[in-house]
Amino acid sequence: MFGLLLGACSKAPQSGQPQGGPSEVGVVTIAPQTVALSSELPGRTSAFQIAEVRPQVNGIIKNRLFTEGGEVKAGAPLYLIDPATYQATLDSAQAALAKAEATVASTRAKAQRYEELASIKAVSQQDRDDAVAAQKQAEADVAVAKANVATARINLAYTNVAAPISGRIGKSEVTAGALVTANQTTALSTIQQLDPIYVDVTQSNAELLRLRQDLKSGRLKSAGANQARVKLLLEDGSVYPLEGKLTFADVTVDQDTGSVTLRAIFPNPEHVLLPGMYVRARVEQGLRENAILVPQQGVTRDTKGNATAMVLNAEDKVEPRVLKTERAVGDKWLVSEGLSAGDRLIVEGLQRVRPGAPAKAVAAGASAPAAAK
Repeated sequence: MFGLLLGACSKAPQSGQPQGGPSEVGVVTIAPQTVALSSELPGRTSAFQIAEVRPQVNGIIKNRLFTEGGEVKAGAPLYLIDPATYQATLDSAQAALAKAEATVASTRAKAQRYEELASIKAVSQQDRDDAVAAQKQAEADVAVAKANVATARINLAYTNVAAPISGRIGKSEVTAGALVTANQTTALSTIQQLDPIYVDVTQSNAELLRLRQDLKSGRLKSAGANQARVKLLLEDGSVYPLEGKLTFADVTVDQDTGSVTLRAIFPNPEHVLLPGMYVRARVEQGLRENAILVPQQGVTRDTKGNATAMVLNAEDKVEPRVLKTERAVGDKWLVSEGLSAGDRLIVEGLQRVRPGAPAKAVAAGASAPAAAK
């Protein structure tokens, strides 16, 4: 009997907290701050300018004057079309012009003589009128001949196919000896300007409307005019070193996806970005003042999927809170409801406490040694 009493007395009473006092928990004191919000959107790159090289006259390609895949300057010769026919046409037009100008000199002199003779009644008025008309016709023939010379000279110049823009030229679709025509559908080659380069991203219309409402209500403040900066994440996960800026938002919503296209422009001096690349763009949206950011390890989900957290109230007791989280900002959650400035959020030692239990607050990171001990 005495042994049973000793055994009963030796057992410590069961309780919800350790004998040494309340459990230590690591807490973070909530302090509002100004946060620059951004969104990560999928997109693809596209050339700043694209020009298809096409012939403007018919003929046989004599030479290709560029290196495929190389850089070309605007106006640089790319192809040479056999100019012999067009040179002959120009020579003929120039000869016709010389003939017309000679005729003008003769008819002008005759018209002047007939004008003098008509004044003294030496010739009839009809002869005088015919001479003046012949002079004007000859002058018109000169104008036509000049136009023919200009046309022939333009066509001759078109035999030298030049680059319409500066940029990187692709492969050639024709070789020397190929017959090309002015109205052909196939381009000889394509030039793309890659510096700068466009990045087209898509954003849901609902998100765009929410952003505009937040800006209008003052809940979100713009970073300023022309301050919508964009950063790029490449396909391999690396960050593109140069920063771009947002320049354009489409005025039409895609009926199939409900999204709007945004266009950003990036410097691309090393041609790291090529047209058609898949990228992810981080677009700055604005500044949120008095924002509450909490570490993600301090937020959990209940069975209904609601975000919850434990805080240490003024009585040093654990109190559960239901939160409304808007988005992740780095390794933290942006919380719009459920927490306020000065709250002590428990981020360490959650497994050692339960709602309503007393706890001892220590700075986050300082409770680890105590827990290990």
